[in-house]
Amino acid sequence: MLTFVGLGLYDERSVTVRGAAAIAAADRCFAEFYTSRLVGTDVETLAATHDVDLEVRDRAGVEEDPEPILSAAADGEAVFCTAGDPMISTTHVDLRLRAIDRDIDTRVIHGTTAQTAASSLTGLQNYRFGKATTLPFEGTHGTSGVPESVVETVTGNRERDLHTLVYLDIDPRRDAYMRGADAAALLRDAGLDGLGVVVGQAGSDEPTVRADRLASLADEDFGPPLHLLVLPGSLHALEADALARLAGAPADLLPER
Repeated sequence: MLTFVGLGLYDERSVTVRGAAAIAAADRCFAEFYTSRLVGTDVETLAATHDVDLEVRDRAGVEEDPEPILSAAADGEAVFCTAGDPMISTTHVDLRLRAIDRDIDTRVIHGTTAQTAASSLTGLQNYRFGKATTLPFEGTHGTSGVPESVVETVTGNRERDLHTLVYLDIDPRRDAYMRGADAAALLRDAGLDGLGVVVGQAGSDEPTVRADRLASLADEDFGPPLHLLVLPGSLHALEADALARLAGAPADLLPER
């Protein structure tokens, strides 16, 4: 059996009770932290809390050499842990399909995702989010500034009057995390200025939620990572009220009531 366990958003306590039980029952426990990270903890604390030997795999160790994971699942109970929800990343879907091809039973134990947290913390209605996009560090996509694919996603959502969730890049090799201010500056310079909402430390006891023009957000400090950026479409009255009261959105950026 190969069980995919979502660890949630922030620290060693973010996993569900069901997920923790699966980890405790596993013969071997694998994890990856290149698609996202639990910034409120570290591997040692995570392993000690759940009393397991946590075998961390890098991208190559999951995508190019999954044999240790699959062999462990074929011979017994193996768990594969990720931050957030395990099936948000296509690399994990691929691993599950490889297991199925070998007649290995699989199951998924979900965790809280950044997408649902962004909606919950901002008060923006979940059903009004369009296609999400990821904003990479400059230079990592072969050019400076914002990739055209990101611009197209944002403008396309705006044309359809939908909110856009922008995931911010993580570089595990440098232990680097894009900050909300840097993302706001990049999108402002790409001609996408307007109302934005930065969400920081989702899943923690004291998350950061701040709404303003991208030009203003570019000059603010939103605390430690992880950060998300939301670019709202037009606002329902309840959404506008939520952004004013939960995120400090200036009145001049909100619809008149």
